[in-house]
Amino acid sequence: MKSLDFEAQNTLSYALESGILDLDRVHELCMASKREQAKALHPYSITPPSKEGERWRTNYTDRNGKRKTIRAQTEEALLDKLIPLYLDWESLEKKTFQELFEEWIAYKAQITTSPNTILRHRQHFKKYIASSKLYQIRILKITEILLETECNRIVREFNLSNKEWVNLKTILNGMFEYAYRMKYLQENLMPKIRISVKFRQVVKKTSKTQTYNTEELENLNTYLDEKYAQTGDVAFMAVKMNFFMGLRVGELVALKWEGICEGNQIHIIREEVRDQVANEITVADHTKTHTDRFVYLIPDALEILEKLPRAGEYIFMRDGKRLTSRQINYVLEKYAERFDLQVKSSHKLRKTYASLCNAKGIPIDFIREQLGHASLSTTYGYIYNPLTEAESYKMLTDALSRKKDNALEQDASDSGVVTVPSVTENTMLNTTSNIKSNVVSLEAFRRSKVTVPKMSSNVPNFSNA
Repeated sequence: MKSLDFEAQNTLSYALESGILDLDRVHELCMASKREQAKALHPYSITPPSKEGERWRTNYTDRNGKRKTIRAQTEEALLDKLIPLYLDWESLEKKTFQELFEEWIAYKAQITTSPNTILRHRQHFKKYIASSKLYQIRILKITEILLETECNRIVREFNLSNKEWVNLKTILNGMFEYAYRMKYLQENLMPKIRISVKFRQVVKKTSKTQTYNTEELENLNTYLDEKYAQTGDVAFMAVKMNFFMGLRVGELVALKWEGICEGNQIHIIREEVRDQVANEITVADHTKTHTDRFVYLIPDALEILEKLPRAGEYIFMRDGKRLTSRQINYVLEKYAERFDLQVKSSHKLRKTYASLCNAKGIPIDFIREQLGHASLSTTYGYIYNPLTEAESYKMLTDALSRKKDNALEQDASDSGVVTVPSVTENTMLNTTSNIKSNVVSLEAFRRSKVTVPKMSSNVPNFSNA
């Protein structure tokens, strides 16, 4: 290796002495290459002068996480000031984990359309990492063992659930992947990290809190009808109508009359968004998943639309202004307050829609399409039991009881003919529905008043099973 270095030095010396290489030209080419590298690594935009007398400018984040401005007469001069920030080895040796975060979050802000995501990342980093050994350590000093130890400590001391850990892991993985791509580190250490401590156990959500059952749905719809008749406020009809569409509340309040299509469908193409940083509410021309979809409007939904006044471009308006998501949730909050009930947010309307569709035997993939989910696994998380305890108990009794089967067998025996009841006929009998006052109900359960029998003291309570 030493002979190669010596030979290389001799070759360069000869090239310079003989005039084959121009030292100034070599320096110029090196600087041009460094400027290109610095520009590619710089996460902030570089702004040219907008009028005479101004200079080129850009921002950067210093070691304390504060954003500062750099200015220069030319773009080249500006890039020359950036070179030490990205290509200087001494600077890299001093770069801390906190500085890496500021650099990564600035880069992230350039490639995402959601300022709320950036805000959440900052909140999580401050909450979990600010008190960690990682915060001020130089990134070149971070080892796999140190990183794994700190990650396990954070999970244990903050008693994180698996979902909370995944949120933090997303930040850490993004930072290390960025450092690897920037050539600060030779690899991303996060895929090697193993969490061995136990995550906080999360109580599984139940249908009682996640959906409106058939009885609650009937009561709520009666309330909505009465309030709309008294006030003419379309917010009550917006809530009612969403039981027939299952939209995200931001999509619901962004519906326009022009979106109604032939074939009893409505085009879902926009949503209300709130910028938590600027505290501004606007309507974006995209949905949460940045994909549009067409949702079917059943006759009950069309009937509601016919009742509504056309007060503007949006379907749900009050006093000439578009309703907001907050106003929809306010209706549900006031309803719960009036009847001393637990508040179920507008998102529970969406889960009730999915659960009712599933209970009626609608294919799960069709439900997924109507909800606008990218994967079936997400849709399955929206499926709960939308029946009351009495309805569930009757369905369970019908499914497991031997009395009816024995009676059918006896009748068949008396006639000398063996018959087997059709599964399809039984299923249709048990799931036939009757929509009354825009409320989905089960005809089989409405024909008889069914109550859950009381359990003896030595038998587990059915409702707690």
